[in-house]
Amino acid sequence: MSVMEMAAKTKFADLTFDQKLDRLAEVAVQVGLGLRAGQELIMSAPLEAAPLVRRITEHAYKAGALLVTTFYSDDPSVLARYEYAADASFDYAPTWLHDAIAAGFRSGAARLAIAGANPALLAKQDPARVARANVAASKAGKPAMELITRHEINWTIVACATPEWAKLVFPGEPENVAVAKLWDAIFVSSRVAVEDPVQEWREHGARLKKRMDMLNTKRFSALHFKGPGTDLTVGLADEHLWAGGGTAAGNGIYCQPNIPTEECFTTPHKDRVNGTVRASKPLSHQGTLIENIAVRFENGRIVEATATAGEDVLNRLISTDDGGRRLGEVALVPHSSPIAQSGVLFWNTLFDENAASHIALGQAYSTCIIGGEKMDAEQLAAVGANASLIHVDWMIGSGEMDVDGVTADGASEPLMRKGEWV
Repeated sequence: MSVMEMAAKTKFADLTFDQKLDRLAEVAVQVGLGLRAGQELIMSAPLEAAPLVRRITEHAYKAGALLVTTFYSDDPSVLARYEYAADASFDYAPTWLHDAIAAGFRSGAARLAIAGANPALLAKQDPARVARANVAASKAGKPAMELITRHEINWTIVACATPEWAKLVFPGEPENVAVAKLWDAIFVSSRVAVEDPVQEWREHGARLKKRMDMLNTKRFSALHFKGPGTDLTVGLADEHLWAGGGTAAGNGIYCQPNIPTEECFTTPHKDRVNGTVRASKPLSHQGTLIENIAVRFENGRIVEATATAGEDVLNRLISTDDGGRRLGEVALVPHSSPIAQSGVLFWNTLFDENAASHIALGQAYSTCIIGGEKMDAEQLAAVGANASLIHVDWMIGSGEMDVDGVTADGASEPLMRKGEWV
């Protein structure tokens, strides 16, 4: 009997913290990765996540992993670069390392990322240097990222509560209390605080698939979002496919890319987005908080962008390349999702994007195009899929948002009213 099966016989609240952490680790390996015997696992994590990393490593080896390799990040070391490094450092990224990781993926390795870095880490740093470092990292990481966005490999992301993140989510609380509260929120949102998490994920995946199948049957040509500060029409790629929940990767392994996940998503047409949209939640982007985003699209391209905080970072982000001003994803999430109903603002896209319908600037997922995994860049562009070095989600949905599906002949059909599926 597995640890998860034994723990299922005990109420979640009665489990020790180590048992709860073990349950999350087992879900990450079994549900998130679907790790296959003989696979390597390449993992990235903040230093503070070491206890979770060790649990995941144990479960990976129990599942037959050939080797687990973890790359750790350290927030103080990141800040040291901004304080002491030469200016040339911010246009450099270790291409050799990213190429090696991409080679690992091509040879069959799975990928797992643990989120938990301080969302406000770089808030006080020079936005120009932050942008330059992000561009350099994006260029170096492109070979590996393409394998992920094409879903060639099985991959997943889970979260770990860390002190600096917890203090941002629960300001005013003592650090130990804030961390405990954040862990509780992660366990609930990740659907491990139930009697049988694996079965819960199967049922949740089936519900998402039902929505996905409905949307694929409808074949809408566009979505119209209407809410406070938002009147946006998002044209959909000509051969778009809706996705949601788990997916079969190109290597044949069924995985759950995001834990948690509440979305049904697809590929917009890069040239057919028009109107205005206002973010419903702040965006935490690589250590910078961007608040109250408002943008205007014309023929797929952002022509005006403002924010009350982090505006310079936002404008540098969308100027990364031409695709940075266009959409690569649109996703529908009900306001009744557990994450939205928790009332917690996580300041972390992994969670906040699953609290609200959202859009993503930048790279499109080729798997959300019929036959897209076999198309080259020119073919993907021809059907409307965007290409970019970035892929950044930000939230636009709320309990006040209405969404209509628009057919090819211009007729509208209600999909969501006040943030809920009709």
